[in-house]
Amino acid sequence: MSMEGWIFKTEPTVYSLQDLQREKRVRWDGVRNFQARNFLRDQVVLGAPVAIWHSNSKVPGVVGLAKVVKTAYPDPTAFDPAHAAFDPKSKPDAPTWISVDVAYVSTLSQVIPATQLRSDPVLKGLLLFRQGRLSVSPVEGPAWKKLCRLALWP
Repeated sequence: MSMEGWIFKTEPTVYSLQDLQREKRVRWDGVRNFQARNFLRDQVVLGAPVAIWHSNSKVPGVVGLAKVVKTAYPDPTAFDPAHAAFDPKSKPDAPTWISVDVAYVSTLSQVIPATQLRSDPVLKGLLLFRQGRLSVSPVEGPAWKKLCRLALWP
């Protein structure tokens, strides 16, 4: 299957699409799941489109679009004892955790709710739904094209 894009999940009370819009570009850090880390490290490429997903919100779902502007590098929050994502086992010379940088692209006029995506025959099989705790997940070929049509992205 060909990779087309990604879904990055975030809790809007922690970091929202509106925060990204205001800041224009951000380090996507704090990912503490090995499978998500492997995606960031091994498969997320420069320029890749990213659907931003608000979780733990009134209407969870896709809220906007970003793109990857810097690929995998060590997540500095893992080395900061004052940070909630600190990992004493991760070392600068052998980092456990990875960040990428994303830039804001656009905001949807309305959320594409998880319920709608789960009921769509093309989208219901997304890895996001099969492994709900995954904060970074790929969206392959036909599913990405369908998501773009729903979001009115080119």
